[in-house]
Amino acid sequence: MPFRPRTAVSGAVLATTAVLLCPAAAAARPAAAPAPPGWSAAPAPGDGAAPSAGDRPYFYLAGAPGTVMTDRLSLRNPAGRAVTVRLRGSGAWLAFAAKEVTVPPRTRATVPFTVTVPRDAAPGDRSAALVATADGTGHGAAGRHAVPVRLRVTGPELAALTVENVSVRDRGGAAVIRYTLVNRGNTALRPRLAVRADGLFGPVLRRAARTLPGRLAPGQSADLTETWDGPPALDAVRVRLTVAAEGGAHGSATASYTALPWGVVAGSALLLAGAGAGGLVVVRRRRRAKGAGGGRDAVREGGSDDAPVRSAGSGARPAAEGQVAGPEAELASTGSGARS
Repeated sequence: MPFRPRTAVSGAVLATTAVLLCPAAAAARPAAAPAPPGWSAAPAPGDGAAPSAGDRPYFYLAGAPGTVMTDRLSLRNPAGRAVTVRLRGSGAWLAFAAKEVTVPPRTRATVPFTVTVPRDAAPGDRSAALVATADGTGHGAAGRHAVPVRLRVTGPELAALTVENVSVRDRGGAAVIRYTLVNRGNTALRPRLAVRADGLFGPVLRRAARTLPGRLAPGQSADLTETWDGPPALDAVRVRLTVAAEGGAHGSATASYTALPWGVVAGSALLLAGAGAGGLVVVRRRRRAKGAGGGRDAVREGGSDDAPVRSAGSGARPAAEGQVAGPEAELASTGSGARS
């Protein structure tokens, strides 16, 4: 078959045109529709209205002790299959009308819940959450979503704060002040602490009031410490802690601290020991002296007829022990010094 140039050119033009038109044809095809979002949980809008961007982001409820309040949680399922959502509250005050709800495809379900405030609840703010979980893709990670609930218990507030169990101890050249803070009111407090110490010759420590880290819940207590670097080495000190908080809460307590160097303590102990030993020696000597004097008196008073003695005024010596007195001794005992 003979070669025809016109036919070859026409075929090349058609092939080139087809290659150039392929991307355009691919771009002209409609893109695949995006997958619908997963289910979500949010506070239900009021009056049965449809959810919108202006809906509340969390629940806010307020009531007195003993009050039962109600609200509604909205569950939205835009997917093409049903989803089963499990519901629970993060606190004992929260309760759902149903613990599990199945939401049909492309449907929104509303689930009521209640908040029951105990009769002995203290006034103040509380935080909780409504937790929704389901299999598959949800609003939150791993099919879980928590909707915040902010609750305020109304009523008279009492702010009361005490500082207790204050003590001061030595520790490696420093002193450690230990104390306990107790919130005895019904509102959460953020305490402020001031420390002062006065010795025999004036002030030895002054710390201005500062806010302690953290908050103290009603009825809560906390054991805390303060480190005192460079306390006096020889002094009798009175340490005072003063605490205060919002609402007029305040309290104070004191503790004694006596600082004595080891040399002073050892020297005093040696002096006391020496004084005690000297006193004991004196007492023993006096007892010995009394014992010796009592023996001589007993000999004089206890003489018998076998050992007669002369009168003290005659100057005669007593007969020796075991010696029998003769007639001359008997005559001499008359005291006249002359024979008859």
